Amino acid sequence: MEFSAQQIAALLGGALYGNSNAMVRDVAPIESAQAHHLSFITDAKYLPFLTTSKAGVILVTRSVVEGKITFPEGEGKAGGAVILVDNARGAMAQLLQLVSKAMNPAKKGIEQPSCIAEGVAVPEDAYVGAFAYIGKNVRLGKGVQIYPHVYIGDNVTIGDNTVLYDGVKIYAHCKIGADCILHAGVVVGSDGFGFEPDANGMNQKIPQIGNVIIEDDVEIGANTTVDRAMMGSTIIHRNVKIDNLVQIAHNVEVGESTFICAQVGIAGSTKIGKHCILAGQVGVAGHLEIADNCIFGAQTGVPGNIRKPGMYMGYPAIDAAVWRRAVVRFKQSGQK
Repeated sequence: MEFSAQQIAALLGGALYGNSNAMVRDVAPIESAQAHHLSFITDAKYLPFLTTSKAGVILVTRSVVEGKITFPEGEGKAGGAVILVDNARGAMAQLLQLVSKAMNPAKKGIEQPSCIAEGVAVPEDAYVGAFAYIGKNVRLGKGVQIYPHVYIGDNVTIGDNTVLYDGVKIYAHCKIGADCILHAGVVVGSDGFGFEPDANGMNQKIPQIGNVIIEDDVEIGANTTVDRAMMGSTIIHRNVKIDNLVQIAHNVEVGESTFICAQVGIAGSTKIGKHCILAGQVGVAGHLEIADNCIFGAQTGVPGNIRKPGMYMGYPAIDAAVWRRAVVRFKQSGQK
């Protein structure tokens, strides 16, 4: 697919400078972009590329160039175009969403062989891939995309337009909202890690009879697991974004619009607030409460409640500024 600079500017509501007829058909980083590429700049340190980059069209965050560069009417960069927008990264994301939909249109129909329990209604605009299994009393929303080798247990609900990629497993009684994306290998509803030693010291399993509730607009990365509750529900609230290889234990609750990056582990019955960020390999102990708007740097260990919004690092988690000063002292002491 090809787009002209003029079409892109009109779609984004941006200010166009340069060659309005410049055509692009692919995207690339500003450092390596060629004439057929669309690229973007969101940081002032990349402004020199406005004159050196070969990109056909460059989206630029308006605030980055204000007071620094003025584009005369009809000019931008030689042979190409510059489009000023409020948020170049967000504008790029908007365009990529359109391109992605064009390149990967929704599928329809039921491939064979597949196993769909009697009485399950598959909407006309839905897709069920080969070797998928759909259990009893499953409810499927409009436009759902169920790729090959997906397992959906009994009494599961899947909302409208949700996509389950290859090999996703949804255990019985779980609920998945609308407009969710679960990538390959995701497991939802596996048993929580619950055991109790008996009088002889033998570990006895505690049945996990709850479920998992995933609300609307949640994305979960490949090979992530979300355990079912012992009682009640493990809950992932709307607009949460979870990376690959994350472990979320039983009865955890993750607040709206929180980011959880790769290899994070959250122990049972912990509540994570809204709009939090857990960077890679953060570990959170069980039965804790994390306030809204908390950021945890990579490999932070959280052994206790966090009551105050802010940025935290280290183990145990402390204010990030304090942690950085402490690290400096660690290095200094090691050099003596």
